[in-house]
Amino acid sequence: MNCTCFNFLTTLLGVFLLSFFSTAQTGSTDFWNQVRYGGNLGLSFGTGYTAVQLAPQAVYQVNPIVGVGLGLNGSYVNRNFDRNNGFASDNLDYSSTILGGSIIGIVQPIPEIQLSTDFEYLNVNRDFEDPMFRDDNYWVPALFLGAGYATGPVVFGARYDILYNEGRSIYRNGIQPFVRVLF
Repeated sequence: MNCTCFNFLTTLLGVFLLSFFSTAQTGSTDFWNQVRYGGNLGLSFGTGYTAVQLAPQAVYQVNPIVGVGLGLNGSYVNRNFDRNNGFASDNLDYSSTILGGSIIGIVQPIPEIQLSTDFEYLNVNRDFEDPMFRDDNYWVPALFLGAGYATGPVVFGARYDILYNEGRSIYRNGIQPFVRVLF
């Protein structure tokens, strides 16, 4: 992503945060009563593989139908198959650190249906063990449009990344199932 786009996104996030916190000051405690918290926690372990993800979210419920918020995303993956213990060598051992944030919009036209949009901007840092592969550090945007079934604070659904790029995205494909929990 070029510098102009990054500056635009930084400005957009700044305006959002300013309005968010100025509303918080004028709305006293009523503002914080309308904020819901949640997110994702992921852990995956196996022989030669470790993945950890932490992605908290905060959503301000503007009214019973509309919510807007922010999220953070941090994950670490390490793939290291021990070639001395009989595992096949495919030269794809690596470690990856991903850090970034998102702006979230939620619309719930009826209690059971939730529509969402998430703009995610992540910094990807990949270090390969094999020198044949080039280490990489880049920014990648994702713009998800999603729909889900809501039951209480839990939503089960799927989202589609309209900016999906097979060579750069951290996701396997453009469609992602999700479980969103906000309290």
